[in-house]
Formats: sequence, structure tokens, C-alpha cells
Amino acid sequence: MKNNTFVTHLECSMSGKRYEKDFIHGLSDEGKPLLVRYDLEKIKDLISKEYLKKSDQNGFWRYSFLLPVQTPNIISLGEVVTPLISLENVAKKLKQKSDLLVKDEGLLPTSSFKARGLGVAVSMAKQFGIDHLAIPTNGNAGAAMAAYAAKAGIKCTVFCPDDTPEINIREISRLGAEIFKVNGLINDCGKIVFEGKDKVGWFDVSTLKEPYRIEGKKTMGLELAEQLNWELPDVIFYPTGGGTGLIGMWKAFSELQKLGWIGEKLPRMVAVQAEGCAPIVNAWREGEETADLWENANTIAAGIRVPVAVGDFLIIRAVNESDGFAITVSDDEIIKARDFVSKTEGTLLCPEGAATLAAFKKSLSEGLISSNDRAVLFNCASGLKYPLPDAKSTLNKNQPINYSIF
Repeated sequence: MKNNTFVTHLECSMSGKRYEKDFIHGLSDEGKPLLVRYDLEKIKDLISKEYLKKSDQNGFWRYSFLLPVQTPNIISLGEVVTPLISLENVAKKLKQKSDLLVKDEGLLPTSSFKARGLGVAVSMAKQFGIDHLAIPTNGNAGAAMAAYAAKAGIKCTVFCPDDTPEINIREISRLGAEIFKVNGLINDCGKIVFEGKDKVGWFDVSTLKEPYRIEGKKTMGLELAEQLNWELPDVIFYPTGGGTGLIGMWKAFSELQKLGWIGEKLPRMVAVQAEGCAPIVNAWREGEETADLWENANTIAAGIRVPVAVGDFLIIRAVNESDGFAITVSDDEIIKARDFVSKTEGTLLCPEGAATLAAFKKSLSEGLISSNDRAVLFNCASGLKYPLPDAKSTLNKNQPINYSIF
């Protein structure tokens, strides 16, 4: 089993058309994302939950039997199982009766959940012998790809909006990637990557434009299920830009059901977007399957500033199939949620993670969820990777200290 996978084929997410495994693929012939399919019956026969207790693989690679990477090609940067943090103090203040949990993805390599998807995608690039990767990014995806590509010895080129946080740009550069700032948004960067495929010869690792980032991201769902002893929460709030994680988790839950590892109960999936960039929310509210391009996208939560998503119909499908919903929050609500949880719990959320807490509060007050619902929020990166307000209080050691101010 060590040198093999259980992959049977790939499948167009729209038409269901079957594609051969062991070949390099981008989008399907219909221009839609491809999904990896596995021999779940064989896995069911050979592997049980007990296997995981004995696994010596780290972090998300412990689920290698549900991933497409052959063992010799696995690229690891010391991944860990990210913690579930109970927001007990916040729950009390909000009169939440059931668990309110944050899955803190900031402990992964390059301090974001992008390590999951890019770790698998770059490992597959190594498996296929690809020597040059390119990606559009709002910051964290570029850093993750740069890190894994450096480890794999693969050339990496990154394009980001020119207002991407400087810490992300410097991180990507220090990790050895060529990075270019573009006077536009992530979709403009994506256009450059797409047009460069034939002119430069790089492989496009844009969100859902290759089949394997989603496989890495689905490990959030596998990991969450295992941490909760195979009983999923009532509701999951997920910060949604390209939506790979939301789609991936929904795929993971389906696979776990077919393996018989979880029961019929599945969580309601909530797609959280910012008011300044909410194409999925608008489409969902209007009962549409696909979303229009969002003009003039603007939000402090850079990771969800995605004006158009190639997997829009998959996000909306997961939301609807789970009896979930899509919701927006303002930048002001995001900042207040970040400051509230950091001062109440000692947990510094990134803006995208804070958006999920803001959405939880809003959903609770509007009756979209119950205080009895066990809820999981996803914090997708360390809050230290984003600009923070200045702390300007100073003391002059050469002057008498006025202790009355403390």
C-alpha cells in the first residue's frame, strides 16, 4: 500500500465525464473542476478507524489512503493536526448553550490552511515531473506553494494584487519564488497565469483549475471528524473566497459516509463572505447555480476577496445539499469580532477567521441557527500575518513613573 493509491479515476464535477488517472489534468473539457475518485469499497475492506490510531504519518498525511499522492512523492514540512479551540468565554457572552469551537489552521506550515491544498498539489506536481508552477494569490496560497515547491526543487512563480499585505510578499520572496505584484485583483492575476501556460510553459495551480488542491483541503473535514470522535458538528462556518475548503470538506464527508465511518448526520455548511465581495451570497440568495463577477471587490479580509470562483456551483451545491446558507458580514463586524475574541479568549484570529465569528453572531441573532447548535468556525491563518493596529503607549525611564495610569 505504501507506493500505491486507491485512486480509480477523475470525474468532471458538472457532467460526470470520466478521466484517466496518472495523467496531468487541468479543468475538464467543459471547463469545470475535476474531482478525484477512489475505490472506497477497497479502502473499507483494508482500512479501519483503528488504522489511524497506529499511523506514524504527520498531520494531514495520515489520511494518505484518501489522497492521490504516492508515498515516495509526499512532500512534508512538518504538518500537525490543527487544534480545536473551545471559545468558552465568547459562548457565555453570546448565551451559546452548545460548543463553539475554532479550528485553528494557523499552526500549519507557512501559518495557513493553504498548506493543505498546496502540499498535495505540489506533491502531485513532483509525481508528474512538472518543473514550473505558477499561481495567483491574495498572499497565503503563494507562500504555501513557494514553501512546498522549494522543498520539492520545483520552480515557482507567484502573482498577487499590489495591495497584498507586505508580510506575505516578503515571505513568498524569501521562500525562493519569483513574485510579481499586479495592479488588479486575484482574477486579474489568474488571467496572467492562464495566458502564460502556452507562452511560458508553467503549470497553472489556480484554485480548482487542477484537481489536487481540493484533495488537500478536504483533509480539514477528515481531521475534524476524527477529532470529534466521528460525530460531526451541527454547523460549520467557513470563510469563502474560491471555496476549495468548503467543497473539499463536503466531499470528505461523503467519502466518510460511504466508508461507514460517520452516520447520516451532516453539518449545515455556511459560506461566509464580506459585504464588499459577495458573489456567492448574491447567487445563493437569488437561487442561481453560478455567480456573476463581483465588480470593485473590496474588503480587509484579503483571502476572501475573490470576485469570481470557478467552483461557484460546487460551493452553492454544498450549501444547498447541507441545508446551509450563505451570509455576508461587514469589515467593521470583522474587526470587532477579531478584537472581541482576542481580548476574551486570547486567540488572535485572522480577518477571514474573524469573519466566521461575526457571521456566527449574526446568524444567532437572526435565528438562522440555534444556541443549541454545536458550531465550528474555521480560522484559516495566523492573525500575525495581517496588519494590526499600532500599540503606542510608551514610558520614559528617565522621568518619574506615574503609577496611577495603570
